[in-house]
Amino acid sequence: MQVSVTDKAGTKVINKTAPMTDSGAFTFTFKVPAAMAVGKATVTAMPYNIDWCDDTGRNNRADGPTNFDRASCAMPVKPLTITR
Repeated sequence: MQVSVTDKAGTKVINKTAPMTDSGAFTFTFKVPAAMAVGKATVTAMPYNIDWCDDTGRNNRADGPTNFDRASCAMPVKPLTITR
């Protein structure tokens, strides 16, 4: 997994990879950097180094017709509040 944390000021303070199980589970822990801005931060986590968002409009992963609905290409973001 590619995990990143961006602080209130828009600075990416964490940008690391973490292992993911075959079932998609992962655990990631980190220490909040001392210089990280206080306030609302964001956390994103997505599979590392793959085309997770196919916005070409065609099935480029396998031959044959597409039998599934395409997922949203929106960045997966979760809020994180930083306090001191």
